[in-house]
Amino acid sequence: MTEHPRIDSSVPHSARIWNHWLGGKDNYPIDQEVGDEFLAIFPGQVDIARHSRAFLGRAVRYLAGEAGMRQFLDIGTGLPTVDNTHEVAQRIAPDARVVYVDNDPLVLTHARALLTSAPEGVTSYIDADIREPDAILGKAAETLDFDRPVVLLLLGILGHLTDEEDPEGVLARLVASLAPGSHVVVNDGSDVFGTPGADGADDTARARAIARYVEAGGVAYNLRSPERIAGFFDGLELLEPGVVPVSRWRPEPSPFDEPPEVDAFCGVARVSG
Repeated sequence: MTEHPRIDSSVPHSARIWNHWLGGKDNYPIDQEVGDEFLAIFPGQVDIARHSRAFLGRAVRYLAGEAGMRQFLDIGTGLPTVDNTHEVAQRIAPDARVVYVDNDPLVLTHARALLTSAPEGVTSYIDADIREPDAILGKAAETLDFDRPVVLLLLGILGHLTDEEDPEGVLARLVASLAPGSHVVVNDGSDVFGTPGADGADDTARARAIARYVEAGGVAYNLRSPERIAGFFDGLELLEPGVVPVSRWRPEPSPFDEPPEVDAFCGVARVSG
């Protein structure tokens, strides 16, 4: 039997903090404390979390519906809340097969209990790190058929990789395994709406909040420009409306003002034949 790391409730974890920001209960006092400190510095993070979650729903609905996708590989799952990838996909296509990947033992525990599939489909969970793409692909192949199209979802996860860890290279390795007709969905934090300091360093509220989070023991998150995020889609067929704030990717029709711009950019692209 595979042993998993003990859950350390004394150290904040991004998945649990996001769960707290989204109103969930699967977190510890340290996550609440650090998450609230983050919001005290950068209250806009709640909007980013909510719009990022809404983008997930719209993207998966499009892919399972209009695009006819039936296989999903969601890396950096986070804690289950409502309208998870498999719930959205299987609501449209009950036979959809979904593989979740994360490396937090608390996520693993809850995923096994809560990420249950529709009878016609499959939902499984891989305990792995995005820095090990070959391990992820090998385990995912037990559930997914990589000779057929797969949706690769990387939502808020590439920012956890430093430039030295080569996020473009990690993504390229994952994309190389995908059959023509597959799709790639990326959402990552940006720094476009902030104002750099006089020395050129980013001293925006969000950057300062991230720095405080790291001081408290959290793992650093690297904000990147929309242009850098757009570069993740090089060689792919980027779908309309291109790389935009998560709030503005095919938003639901509304008679009111258009959605606000938030500091998280996203895109959906197709793997050409």
